[in-house]
Amino acid sequence: MKKEGVLQPLWKRLLFSEVILEKSRSQKLAWIAVTAALCVLANFAEFKFADIQFSLTIFASVLAGIIVGPVFGFVASMLGDFLGFVVNSWGFMYMPWVGLSCACMALIAGFVINIPMEFKGSGYLKLAVICVLVLLVCSVGINTTGFYFYYTRVGFTSKALALVEEHFGENGFFAYALVRLFFMGQIWNSLFNYVLLFLAVPLLNAAKPLKIRIR
Repeated sequence: MKKEGVLQPLWKRLLFSEVILEKSRSQKLAWIAVTAALCVLANFAEFKFADIQFSLTIFASVLAGIIVGPVFGFVASMLGDFLGFVVNSWGFMYMPWVGLSCACMALIAGFVINIPMEFKGSGYLKLAVICVLVLLVCSVGINTTGFYFYYTRVGFTSKALALVEEHFGENGFFAYALVRLFFMGQIWNSLFNYVLLFLAVPLLNAAKPLKIRIR
């Protein structure tokens, strides 16, 4: 990220992506607002196939990090998740770890996509790294952990907890993570979003105003 041959300060590269780094303050705010709106819309774009629920929150959060940068992508995703809940809660309580998970997806994407790599196909390698980190850190590390502690402290009855311990022993979290990923379909929802991200790469490259230049 250079301007007239001079490397931009580290704090700027942490806050902004190449897409908005050299834009005016009002343009930066506009881009952040657009990505936040995208995250709000992603909260409504949900559909079910059999017992698996698909959503576009992973796709929108990663794009937010790529387009506006790690820090402001984090802010846009967190804000988008909260506003999406305010507009329509679907009858559920607000679960802050879900918003934190989405925000960290943007943070990871923003950092990884800005790693300097110039060889052909490096953009796809970065996307692959983003997908792996998002799955491990956000989907499992934050989201699944949040739901596990919620259900074991609030949602599960003592009888249900006894049943879990009977079948899975004391390693209840790992059993729950596997059930949530494979039997509740979270892994398939994640793969669905990852495929969309890889399909979006040519479109991002072709969008001249973005200047993302993912190789």
